[in-house]
Amino acid sequence: MTLDPFSAIADPNRRHLLEELRRAPKTVNELAQGLPISRPAVSQHLKALLDSDLVTVTPEGTRRIYAVNGSGFTRLNLWLDQFWT
Repeated sequence: MTLDPFSAIADPNRRHLLEELRRAPKTVNELAQGLPISRPAVSQHLKALLDSDLVTVTPEGTRRIYAVNGSGFTRLNLWLDQFWT
């Protein structure tokens, strides 16, 4: 199931996760340190960002490293750009 990227970024916790991932790829544990929500909640928010193609995940041994998916922002950029041309 693909989630609309605008719906995905409507949540402030997800926007915070994207801002953290913009700085550097991170694990769920690293991301959870900056939020007042549980690790399972962070994982659910990451799943929504994955489903909207805004984030990628790469397994590294037993860890899963999350990163911003720049190409996933294309739909958002195209929509926003129409207001500036």
